[in-house]
Amino acid sequence: MNTIVDYMYQHDAFSQWLGIRRIAEGEGHCTLEMEVRPEMVNGFGIAHGAMTYALADSALAFASNARGRKAVSIETSINHLKPVMAGDIITAVAEETSLGHKLAIYHVRVTRGQDLVALFKGVVYRKEEEWNL
Repeated sequence: MNTIVDYMYQHDAFSQWLGIRRIAEGEGHCTLEMEVRPEMVNGFGIAHGAMTYALADSALAFASNARGRKAVSIETSINHLKPVMAGDIITAVAEETSLGHKLAIYHVRVTRGQDLVALFKGVVYRKEEEWNL
């Protein structure tokens, strides 16, 4: 596992509260999974959209920072394609699609088994500041 992502996760109370499990990570990519709990559903009885968004956003953060330079999101969007229910295990796979000196773009696929449930796109600003751990 990546030392930077170790540090980020240890200091990320929200990702820990979500129950996110780190599956794979490296420079420009990250795979995470979590189980949707009953308190994560909305008034329709389906997972609140913020749950798939948060999982994808964490994957973006870990993938973009694992390169060694501090990166912060400046634009994100998500398409919710299928409902997610309590008890579902969802997986987010973040892949870097463009890397520049200041900006990088990532696409994150959120799945439940073989079903694609959400597509997320994130743009990060790459600071000059390095992670010194």
